[in-house]
Amino acid sequence: MENSHTRKRPRLEDDGDKAAPARRGASPPLREDDRDGHYVFNLGENLTPRYKILDKIGEGTFGRVLECWDREAREHVAIKIVRSIRKYRSAAKIEIDVLNQLTENDRDGSKHCLRIKRWFDYRNHICIVCEKLGPSLYDFLKRNRYSPFPVDLVREFGRQLLESVAYMHDLRFIHTDLKPENILLVSPEYVKFPSRKRNSHDEMQFRCLPKTSAIKLIDFGSTAFENQDHSSIVSTRHYRAPEIILGIGWNYPCDLWSIGCILVELCYGEALFLTHENLEHLAMMERVLGPIPEHMIRRANSSASKYFRRGTRLNWPEGAVSRESIRAVGKLSRLKDLISQHVEFARSSLTDLLYGLLRYEPSERLTAREALEHPFFKNPA
Repeated sequence: MENSHTRKRPRLEDDGDKAAPARRGASPPLREDDRDGHYVFNLGENLTPRYKILDKIGEGTFGRVLECWDREAREHVAIKIVRSIRKYRSAAKIEIDVLNQLTENDRDGSKHCLRIKRWFDYRNHICIVCEKLGPSLYDFLKRNRYSPFPVDLVREFGRQLLESVAYMHDLRFIHTDLKPENILLVSPEYVKFPSRKRNSHDEMQFRCLPKTSAIKLIDFGSTAFENQDHSSIVSTRHYRAPEIILGIGWNYPCDLWSIGCILVELCYGEALFLTHENLEHLAMMERVLGPIPEHMIRRANSSASKYFRRGTRLNWPEGAVSRESIRAVGKLSRLKDLISQHVEFARSSLTDLLYGLLRYEPSERLTAREALEHPFFKNPA
């Protein structure tokens, strides 16, 4: 099995699929991109003669994702259309490399990672064609007004997520941006169940649950190679590991911290560390998990050392930017209490797993393969 530091990266500029000859319909009219470099389109028109645009699935800093009908393969596909800006095009080429390796080394599709079909460069937009999947776990939470998932579903989601991350780590990849938005259900189908909650008019409420627990991990545009220089800041804020905030270097364990945060969110309904500021973030960590180890504080870089007093204690609440910030931290519970409030079954095994994933010291954090051997997954009863 090849990995990222033995395999030669393909010359993506030359290897993309060429647009298929026109079968039905013509190419769309030439238009200028919008001011942010996004591809401008209309529903129902073609994206090259091969693909008919059916719907817009999502949008992010990278570009837009469209649902299209592939006339040649006769199937629905998702196409990520990257903004026509150099840095996003560069990131897209890395993502294509990662996707190709993940797909090539997973012949039976059992590793729960998005599968690439092909890619092409169209009007200065890199277009990545992948399988069409369902909504993200975040979208599902939002649809349910942020009601938590049942613990049995969380177990299945967690098992698959850990299997996909273990697979990536075996290939020497670090995802660096794990979050519910980047975990998609394979199927959009769901069922409605009556909820115990009623609205203000005493009407019965309903919650949705997916028909299948199958998920896939997506968005490899921020994936890091083990042997490359690592950016100082990675991960979306709420899922960012303490070693990243402290500037003491990061590696594979940062993905496991993110998984711990995700599992709490799926059980709790809201992000565990809902913050946008470093000091408050660290204070939230201490509120939930206890004091940050002194040896990590002493290693903090110059930017992070200002968050501590005499290099041993977090400057909280003295350094808080507002009373609202102090209140937000004060509302949080210890991890074991938070889980016991929201999970009726498997409390002790789930809590133990989460403490293993959310250890401050990266070297002491569970690896993905170690986590898969945890009793939470082995003894679900």
